[in-house]
Amino acid sequence: MRREPVSLTRHLRVYAYRAHTVLEFRGEIDISAAAEILPVLDRVTARPGARVVIDLRPVDFFDCSGLRLLYRARAHVQAGDGRLHLVCTHPLTLRVLRVTGLSRLLPPHATPDAALEQAAAASGSW
Repeated sequence: MRREPVSLTRHLRVYAYRAHTVLEFRGEIDISAAAEILPVLDRVTARPGARVVIDLRPVDFFDCSGLRLLYRARAHVQAGDGRLHLVCTHPLTLRVLRVTGLSRLLPPHATPDAALEQAAAASGSW
């Protein structure tokens, strides 16, 4: 389980893990952070067949700007026939995801491994 950072900014770390690109959001995800994250998010999620994990565990604050990033990532990945998984454990962020209904569209998991294992089980392959 070696993680090799591909990109590191104040609010985003990107690395490859189990044939997926992990976008690890960090710190306070507000309008300023979203502007920093957006170009990388678009580049990664717009690839045909993109396999992406968004990890929100290092997030301290998450507002509607973060929600817009998640909806945008989901739309891009779906359009390219890819797969998107969400990792989130912060109680307040989980509440925002539930209240907005996003947790039904993009169910959160406790770890990247949990997200990828559930996806493999759902597809019938391990």
